[in-house]
Amino acid sequence: MTKKKKKNFRKKLFIKNRLVILNEETFEELFSLRLTLMNVFVTFTLGGIFLILVTTFIIAFTPLREFIPGYSSTELKRNATRLAIKSDSLETALKQNEAYIKGIQRVLKGELEYSKFNKDSILAESVEDASDVNMKASEAEIKLREDVAETEKELKAKSQDKKKSDKK
Repeated sequence: MTKKKKKNFRKKLFIKNRLVILNEETFEELFSLRLTLMNVFVTFTLGGIFLILVTTFIIAFTPLREFIPGYSSTELKRNATRLAIKSDSLETALKQNEAYIKGIQRVLKGELEYSKFNKDSILAESVEDASDVNMKASEAEIKLREDVAETEKELKAKSQDKKKSDKK
């Protein structure tokens, strides 16, 4: 666009116009507004932004978000957590019962004397011992840790060099 066209466009944006609503039969003026194209543009833009914000807040903070794919209800999440905890406790109880039944079977088969049979000792056997878990780092983990430490040292050195150069 040439400069002249730009100036004409700017002038058209700020030319004042009157919006009048008349009664068709009596030509009585019911409503009147003085507007410019810029006022109309700004009003519609702000109205659109306001509408988008209101819609976003309604969806984000009301139960309507449950109808959007990918969102799950808070009640469903609570139920899932409760069921996960319950299933873990049921698994533990099942292991203890299995250990108890195996102990009783050993006593009935004669593999274990009755005097040595104790419910608490059998239940203690079913509890998993954390000392059995191998907690030593593998070679890949050690190498990864060394690489991360080396990268951190390089980043620190670069940031210190940058601070020194900024001070100068």
